[in-house]
Amino acid sequence: MEEYTYGPVELLLISFDGDRPGPALRQALLDLIEERTITLLDLIFVNRTADGEVLIVEMEDLPEKAQLPDLDLGELGLAGIDDVEELATQLEPGTSAAVLVVELTWARHFASVLAASGGAVLHQERIPAAAVNAVLEAAR
Repeated sequence: MEEYTYGPVELLLISFDGDRPGPALRQALLDLIEERTITLLDLIFVNRTADGEVLIVEMEDLPEKAQLPDLDLGELGLAGIDDVEELATQLEPGTSAAVLVVELTWARHFASVLAASGGAVLHQERIPAAAVNAVLEAAR
């Protein structure tokens, strides 16, 4: 059985206050990486100015003082500029976000075994944490 080099990959658009994520968010991301739950493959910052202009800043274009040396990106360029520009249409003027491409490292071996056994994922859907928690809280 051939082991996959990568497991399933997700593209996320996350918003946050300010123009960069705060230290708590960065630490939560580092924790997921350290636990080998995810592998961060690409990271791009997006700002929509008050007048609606979209500004895209890739990791390698960050000023040196804003670099995130503790984030080791695996495959820069996976999030194409066209994809990022399309995602940026969801941002309200005057807001910021990050586009993350993450490998679900925890699923890599499972994906290899599934493929070797002739299986395939037929449907996948992510239910946001806020929705799950709201439904469960309402059911109580």
